[in-house]
Amino acid sequence: MYKKPIIVFEGIECSGKSHHIKNVSNYLKKKKIKFIKIREPGGSQNSEIIRKLILNKKSNFDKMTDLLMYMASRNENFHHILLKNYKKKIILIDRFIDSTIAYQHYGMGVNLKIIKYINNFILRNIKVNFTFLNTVNKKNLILRLKKRKNLNRYDKFNYNFYSKVQNGFLKLSKSKKKYLIINSNLPISQNKKIIINKLKKLI
Repeated sequence: MYKKPIIVFEGIECSGKSHHIKNVSNYLKKKKIKFIKIREPGGSQNSEIIRKLILNKKSNFDKMTDLLMYMASRNENFHHILLKNYKKKIILIDRFIDSTIAYQHYGMGVNLKIIKYINNFILRNIKVNFTFLNTVNKKNLILRLKKRKNLNRYDKFNYNFYSKVQNGFLKLSKSKKKYLIINSNLPISQNKKIIINKLKKLI
């Protein structure tokens, strides 16, 4: 399909996306395939500074401020990481464009046109080639959050918020062909096999 695709791992808190992107990274290392891995918010040096502000438990930003900080982080990644690696290496991203739409639009109610306009302005012609959407039910979300030692600001919303965000992701997945839903309520070993098998086809 794509020799050097952009592959994104999406999902709400405790859906397993970070675990699976790490597993894919280990697979690519073993195969000696060139790739880079970044997360959002975060990634480049300046983006990691922005990440600390966004996720700080004491932060209490307006929803538009939140959006613009996410976009500022993405803009830094575009100029310092994405541009020079696009179509040269496999790019793995832990949350990306659809997270902004799911969280800021479906979760917080920010105007979708504003989000799309800024995204298009920043990313220009860079497109995601494939997305793994990790989903989780209420029971497992609550259990997994309780096990986390360090909770950030986005770990402390009520379930209604996470439900709106996850439903937003599912709506996005219906409008796109290059999406695979991973049910994280199933055994993790089973999902690892599904993701690696799909990865092999992508690269």
